[in-house]
Amino acid sequence: MKKHRPLTRSEIMARIRAKDTAMEVSFRRTLWRLGLRFRKHYGRPSIDVAFPGRRVAIMLDGCFWHGCPKHGTIPKTRREYWMPKLKRNKERDGLQTKILQQQGWRVQRIWECEVKRMLKNEGELRAFLEQSGLLQ
Repeated sequence: MKKHRPLTRSEIMARIRAKDTAMEVSFRRTLWRLGLRFRKHYGRPSIDVAFPGRRVAIMLDGCFWHGCPKHGTIPKTRREYWMPKLKRNKERDGLQTKILQQQGWRVQRIWECEVKRMLKNEGELRAFLEQSGLLQ
């Protein structure tokens, strides 16, 4: 059996997806199953799950990359790199939300941990969708 060399940090980071993460795909499948039709990666700035007719934008934020207050962590190594990087991500999130609101969108941001919980508890997901004006 052939041994492979361990992946470098750069190779590991290159494999992290920006679009169509497992969380996003699961969330969209559930919305589709509930009869909701949407656009993915829509417009500028890019909306993760968009309902153009209702002007509702759902942004699915990963706990690590977007700094979830409950689960967001800063790596112990290379803090001088990660702290500004994660701070810029949060600032960009705020700017994107502001731009979308100025364009007339109602923006809903959901943390990865909340998405996982909603996918396990359909009642909670339905309540979120009703509150967002997507389900009656």
